[in-house]
Amino acid sequence: MILINGNFLCRSLTGIERSALETCRRLDTLLGNSSLEVSLLVPANAKAVPEFDNITLVRTGPLRSFPRWDLLQFPAACRKMRATALNFSNTAPLGRACGYAFLHDIYAADFPGDFSGFRDRLIRAYSTLHYRNIARNARKILTVSEFSKGRIHEVLNVPESRIAVVPNGWDHFSTIEEDAGIFGKFPTLAERPFFFTLGSLQKRKNLKWILDYAKRHPGQNFAVSGKAIGGMESGEVSALSGLGNVSLLGYVSDGEVKALMKRCRAFVFPSYYEGFGIPPLEALSVGAKIVVAREASLPEIYGRAAHYIDAGNPDCDLEKILEEPTEPADGILERFTYRNSAERLLEALIED
Repeated sequence: MILINGNFLCRSLTGIERSALETCRRLDTLLGNSSLEVSLLVPANAKAVPEFDNITLVRTGPLRSFPRWDLLQFPAACRKMRATALNFSNTAPLGRACGYAFLHDIYAADFPGDFSGFRDRLIRAYSTLHYRNIARNARKILTVSEFSKGRIHEVLNVPESRIAVVPNGWDHFSTIEEDAGIFGKFPTLAERPFFFTLGSLQKRKNLKWILDYAKRHPGQNFAVSGKAIGGMESGEVSALSGLGNVSLLGYVSDGEVKALMKRCRAFVFPSYYEGFGIPPLEALSVGAKIVVAREASLPEIYGRAAHYIDAGNPDCDLEKILEEPTEPADGILERFTYRNSAERLLEALIED
């Protein structure tokens, strides 16, 4: 029996949480033709509880602290139910109780310099604790790209045979209703062409590139959305707010994101470290052009469907870059769906 760690139900809906929720929904469908027994441990204070046909919901007490939940409450439930853990969120119970665990990336190990403040260092210490535990104790490590698989193998000395690639998808985006109300909140975006960028305001999202580029090109306009996670906010946010050609949107809904992606000149994703990177897939799905950094997993995922920039060099012209030919995105959109993700996950669970 597999027991899914429901900690993602109490987190803000960013890439990892979205991946967990959507993959579980598709896995639920596949389990109708499988003998594998799967349950989901749901904290009493979950923000939203999904409905399943084949995954059993097991309700328990509230999640008050993520470390306490991951290290004490969840493994206790696994022991009580005699179940093997399945963890989606880069964390897992310690030791033999680890079970199956996703490591979407090992950012805290690869970029320690990004964690400079006291809170940042605590986040890094907690993250690397889980990296080492999962590397040593997981029955199988699940990750989202060949890039991340290679980094886990190289940095954490994990045999490649213990790592399965279960990529992310975009198809949740097809069910989201576009909300053009964002243009009423920011009327200048309706009046002039703009480049759009989206993501948590972490250092790796590379707002420095946007800042430096926008300074060099005052005639080109940017819309920047996202919110800070923990203490890891990029230092460029306040500087961006002082530029006349940048609109800082703060948090925007999925419907507003869809409207912005459909109307932007291009979706720009200058991140220098991504285990996968879901937003450019969402942009491709609504017909937007995408410009991504030639770093980490991004060339692997987006191939010739994307335009590319150097994450460390804003000395370019996006308008000229957009003149370069690209290939249709159909193949990429067919390859990276949550149905395919669930199939890969189920295969990894069954073959182990």
